[in-house]
Amino acid sequence: MIANDEDDDHILSLFKRGGYWGAIAKSNFSGLRFREPIYRTLRELVLSYFEQFYNVERKKTLRSYTVPLHLKAFDKFNWMISDPPIEKIGKRLDEIRKVRILKRSMIGSLSLVDERSCQAGLVGTNRAGLYQPDKRTRRKPEKF
Repeated sequence: MIANDEDDDHILSLFKRGGYWGAIAKSNFSGLRFREPIYRTLRELVLSYFEQFYNVERKKTLRSYTVPLHLKAFDKFNWMISDPPIEKIGKRLDEIRKVRILKRSMIGSLSLVDERSCQAGLVGTNRAGLYQPDKRTRRKPEKF
């Protein structure tokens, strides 16, 4: 899944069981993890992450997703046990087709994630690993 330029990208490992999509994911945000294989389409699965896909400024940032990338082509690089091949996978993800989930007119009217939900999503977070907005242009979100 792809955020806008105000957040990190997140990578899911997709699977299908009985014709339905599910996902395994590791993230600093507690809401961006495992999904049961109950989603009929890839779009449905991606949209299940929408409300929990936000940055430290509480902005919802999910904008699009890539078509699935089959990792078998990367097996020869031992991607499962070595870090350098991850760069090759990342490069390929940048190249493949992206599917937009929001119209531009929708983006401006998105509400911020409420403070309580934001804090719940950040429980156990390694803050050093989070996207950090540019302090010069950072807008303080309103507290609820």
